[in-house]
Amino acid sequence: MKVFIEYGMISDEKFYERALKFAQLKNIDGKYFTIEEYKEHIKTLQTDKDKNLICLYANNLDEQHSYIQTAKERGYDVLIMDGVIDNHFMNSLEQKVEKFQFKRVDADVVDKLISSEEKLPSKLSEEEQTSLKTIIEENIDKTKFSVMMENISETDMPFMITQPEFMRRMKEMAAMGGGMNYFGSMPDHYNLIVNTNHPLTGSILNETDEDKKKNLIKQLTDIALLSQNLLKGEQLTSFIKRTIEIIG
Repeated sequence: MKVFIEYGMISDEKFYERALKFAQLKNIDGKYFTIEEYKEHIKTLQTDKDKNLICLYANNLDEQHSYIQTAKERGYDVLIMDGVIDNHFMNSLEQKVEKFQFKRVDADVVDKLISSEEKLPSKLSEEEQTSLKTIIEENIDKTKFSVMMENISETDMPFMITQPEFMRRMKEMAAMGGGMNYFGSMPDHYNLIVNTNHPLTGSILNETDEDKKKNLIKQLTDIALLSQNLLKGEQLTSFIKRTIEIIG
């Protein structure tokens, strides 16, 4: 029934106007809301600095578990959007409902998913951040990753992998035959978010042993990839061996 309602709202304007009153969104706690009910539900904590209501969502509860938990720790609500045409449905709602946006919980660090005027200070100076970024870029594949330095909570992960919401959504729609073959043919590219406030990122700068420094960067990058289910095959095998060596 959900698919038929969403398809009708996407394809027929008159049906959309009627269905807007009864179509429901489901959060990860199993609660259902109409669009208007959900807007009211999230407006206090999930309104960004531009007055947009930000609907956070997940499409795989297991793979995105750590990102979901981080969002919930901030008091945010998370929707489950794992249907076959949910990407198209979200695009349609964003176009028709004023100041209403969807962002997947792993599309960015949680503090930037719902932007605010407040910003955490960094424990690293600008010069240290520039130096650290250069060191990390020398030890990763820059064709796959863009390094971004972020001043976020020290309790967040030291490194995180994200993919911009727009690009990821377009690629997923192209994979479904959504007429966006240009996006589907583009290689995957991710943001490697470096938490400038985490103690481990600062330790990279202080490490004088080049081999240990490289291994630390590789280990933190692999952990970030693993949290996104992106570490597989030979890379996963190398990560396991390296982890055992570190423990030993």
